[in-house]
Amino acid sequence: MMVMILQVLAPIGNLFKAAAPFRLAVAFALAFGLSGCFSPLALDHVAIAYNESIADVVSKQLLLNIARASLNQPVYFSGVSNIAATLNFQANAGATPALAGSNGASLMPIFGGSISENPTISIVPMEGEEFTQRILTPLSEDKLTLLLRQNIDVGLLLRLVTLEFRTQSQEGVYHNRPRNQQDYATFRRIVLHLSSIQERDQLYAESLIFEQHWSLPAAAMDGGAFQALEPKYAITGDAKASTYQLTKQIIGRTVLTNYDPSILSNEEKIALNDEAEKNAPNDLLVDIRPGFTGGEYPLHGKFRLRSFSNILYFIGRTINEEPEIDVPTDPRTPAVTENPVSVLAISKSDAEPENAELAIKYRDKFYAVQSDTESTWNRKAFRVLSQVFQMTVSELPKVNAPSITIAK
Repeated sequence: MMVMILQVLAPIGNLFKAAAPFRLAVAFALAFGLSGCFSPLALDHVAIAYNESIADVVSKQLLLNIARASLNQPVYFSGVSNIAATLNFQANAGATPALAGSNGASLMPIFGGSISENPTISIVPMEGEEFTQRILTPLSEDKLTLLLRQNIDVGLLLRLVTLEFRTQSQEGVYHNRPRNQQDYATFRRIVLHLSSIQERDQLYAESLIFEQHWSLPAAAMDGGAFQALEPKYAITGDAKASTYQLTKQIIGRTVLTNYDPSILSNEEKIALNDEAEKNAPNDLLVDIRPGFTGGEYPLHGKFRLRSFSNILYFIGRTINEEPEIDVPTDPRTPAVTENPVSVLAISKSDAEPENAELAIKYRDKFYAVQSDTESTWNRKAFRVLSQVFQMTVSELPKVNAPSITIAK
């Protein structure tokens, strides 16, 4: 900023050799010009500083609630709903005789200025029935699909948000919880196999798109019926059968597959969608078939998704009660790039950890997101956790105040 001021003042220095009234006018004009120059610079600084601070608060709240969950304490969140920051900039200018002996009649410019900030920040507790329902309601299939389409590692995502995998016959239920090591190991191998398919660019998370057909007798189709049905259906007539055929394209449930669902016949898509419709909104159907990439380990069942509260308590339990264990891939699964022991490694110590990217203190213990040494898995896992949290919370109430105002 000082470099910019000197660059502005340098070409004006010669103007002070002119008459005194003119010199004073130039000084005051320059001062007011600089005040207008400083305003956008101040706005940039304040907006970026608030952005960084609020993002840091959200991250630390997530880590704090993981620490609470590890001790079976209730989780609690608050959020910044509004920031009203008033910036006051004052500038002054004048002239004084130069201390130059016999040349003391020369005038030298004097510039001054100050910036003050008066922020008003509204912090709102996230509580009540609506918020509680949101954090206790399991993640829905459509939200998981949205995350999968962000090119997130499917292994990371499913280990974080999935409660269990159930086979089609319901005979096999494999919980994503280290307490039962055998079930947990099977769950991990299923997820690792899906990761191997994803790494070969052959994993699909697509909605089933199919056509449904209906027949109506010609006698039931008058002019009013045509006008009502034509915008929604493709209508064709069968003169011999005296019927009309109605056709409509349906976008059904999402299925996780190792093939492009568009290759299926319309009847196969309908059958698969009917199966998915029998599932709960927090179930994701999986259909890994032989004959395609990864088909050497066929899978048909569904993932049941967790609530955000369940995700926090799962991570909290892994710190003390139920640490995760190392699970190798199934013999039928090719090697995968990443298979860390913990989906999100949180350290707990008596002393503040060094070089931790994120750490908080709770009940005389320090909790930190462990730094990645050879990969960015841990950092990505915490980012995904933050995204799931943002999907969970509702919009905070806002007061009628400007976001940032600048006064001069």
